Amino acid sequence: MQRTNSDTLHQEALHHLVGGVNSPVRAFKSVHGNPIYFEKASGAIVTDVDGNELVDFVQSWGPLVHGHSHPKIIEMVYQKMQNGTSFGAPHTGEIELAKRVKQRFSYMDKVRFVSSGTEAVMSAVRLARGYTGRDLLIKFEGCYHGHVDSLMVSSGSGLATFGIASSPGIPK
Repeated sequence: MQRTNSDTLHQEALHHLVGGVNSPVRAFKSVHGNPIYFEKASGAIVTDVDGNELVDFVQSWGPLVHGHSHPKIIEMVYQKMQNGTSFGAPHTGEIELAKRVKQRFSYMDKVRFVSSGTEAVMSAVRLARGYTGRDLLIKFEGCYHGHVDSLMVSSGSGLATFGIASSPGIPK
């Protein structure tokens, strides 16, 4: 597989971004490689800057279950953006989406929307600690649970990294 353009972009990124990426999981360090830079995607197919077409099994680490560039989603997002792109305040769309989620998952009493998987995990940890009154929790060793210090211990591929802290600042 040709990777010349991705490798060149990564070398440039190392001069401008910490570690050359905006999330350690994207660095490919645990598999001794450089990240692949993507240019476009449609459905389950992503195309990198070298023209390689790949099946996207990652799907943005979970939240992209609908695939890439679905025309109806693009149209709806475009329509909504005409009214503003980010308010940093409550919006009527939050209420409507919460109602729809609760209709589909009837066991849910309430919903909390967050901006990332890390925030979702942090909220779940806080909720569990508040509910149980305990400080300690159990997590899966060798798995990534978000970019928060207390959960980065023994994260990543246990086979590739032996489950050790991957950078200074992460508790052992």
